[in-house]
Amino acid sequence: MIERFIDYLWVEQGLSDNTLASYRTDLSLFEKWLQQKDLSLEHCSTQNIQKFLSERFKQGVSARSTARFLSSLKRFYGFCILYGIRKDDPSVQVKPPKLARSIPHTLTETDVLDLLNAPKKDDVIGCRDFAMLELMYGSGLRVSELVTLELSQMSLVQGVVRVIGKGNKERLIPIGEAALDAIQAYIKTARLSLLGNQSANAVFLSTRGQAMTRQTFWHRIKVYAKQAGIKKHLSPHTLRHAFATHLLNHGADLRTLQLLLGHSDLSTTQIYTYVAKERLKNMHQAHHPRG
Repeated sequence: MIERFIDYLWVEQGLSDNTLASYRTDLSLFEKWLQQKDLSLEHCSTQNIQKFLSERFKQGVSARSTARFLSSLKRFYGFCILYGIRKDDPSVQVKPPKLARSIPHTLTETDVLDLLNAPKKDDVIGCRDFAMLELMYGSGLRVSELVTLELSQMSLVQGVVRVIGKGNKERLIPIGEAALDAIQAYIKTARLSLLGNQSANAVFLSTRGQAMTRQTFWHRIKVYAKQAGIKKHLSPHTLRHAFATHLLNHGADLRTLQLLLGHSDLSTTQIYTYVAKERLKNMHQAHHPRG
């Protein structure tokens, strides 16, 4: 049943592999819990869902994980109703937990400059990493979009990159001059060394001549942050957050930022206005005589 639902999401809505994996994990966990009580997803009740959530709450599961689980469940039962598997949605009366606004951690422009200066550009790995950091900061790509980027998606002549983001949505993003120079240098030298005698479509290659993983790039960011003396909280999307915040600080409008980031909903983009406002507030307090 779960796999039928996952196939439906993949075919009908074109969701990413990561999103599909999240749905599968949530539903499989609940299905296993139900089976221990001789129940099934097709025949569970609202009370069963509430009991499951109560147990998870006692285990310390976060509100955000609970909200994601309920979202998965509601979508699953919507599928069941659509195909006549059930006539009702047992999750409809279960209210999701209230979530505190999650403010993305970001870096100052000085922090980013220090991070970009950390890789050794005359080294094969350093040259590759520098190009990746420049592109991520200069174009606001997601980590998954960065590591899966293929040569055919880039036009170095026009200075744009074509990205297939969440929901299989395509967007064109300009590549800044600094990122363009870094990528050209990488492709002409370091990429050829990493490629060896193999062939690969991925732009950024591992030491094995294959596409890099998200985990490898995240590890590289942490290494360079340590070298640069950056002790702030980092995440794989740190440079994407910095890209958005710094654009707003320099006068970009929300609609443009939404298009560049590939957000389907403007409310997702609006969170960055809070980060920018907080920075302006702190600057005012620090530098204004009446701050």
